Amino acid sequence: MSKLYLHIVFIAACLMLIAGCYQGRPSKDEPIHLNPNMDNQPKYRPQAESKFFENGSTMRTPVEGTVARGELREDSRYYFGKEENGEFIKTLPVEINMSLLLRGQERFNIYCSLCHSRVGDGRGIVVERGMVPPTSYHIDRLREAPDGEIFDVISNGLRNMPAYKYQISVEDRWAIVAYFRALQRSQNATVDDIPEDMKDKIK
Repeated sequence: MSKLYLHIVFIAACLMLIAGCYQGRPSKDEPIHLNPNMDNQPKYRPQAESKFFENGSTMRTPVEGTVARGELREDSRYYFGKEENGEFIKTLPVEINMSLLLRGQERFNIYCSLCHSRVGDGRGIVVERGMVPPTSYHIDRLREAPDGEIFDVISNGLRNMPAYKYQISVEDRWAIVAYFRALQRSQNATVDDIPEDMKDKIK
């Protein structure tokens, strides 16, 4: 009798285990949740219908003047390269050092050199394959252009050049502007630009 009883208990336990694992057919009904603990809360899904708003849309237009977190860009000189009156700033709003120049060189070689070439003469590899050549960096107009204008062109594009503000961060755009100036200096240098301790090495 005891063995039969143990067998019955074992079979019953197995059946309960199997029943507990079986979920049945897929269902949209929420499972029984004895302690919800705020795990499931009312919410709207994107593009879902709303019975609360008059136009029936759950997706609402942000209130005018709404600024997303991390997008409050009050410093127009840094974020847009412009003074408060809308004019382009003349010089970089960041400190120029070797670290900035090296970063600018790296980003320039990745994003800019394909069209402008690595020396900025507008003869990049895509130009060799038929693309209309961009303007050389070494013309007087660009040498005299304010830094803010160069930043704006990188950000928003110009003619055939697309906007790069979506691919390149603000910090890196200023780094590219710094390297842009270094390239201009390198291709238009004079003897006076050479440090005194290096002039004797030039033949």
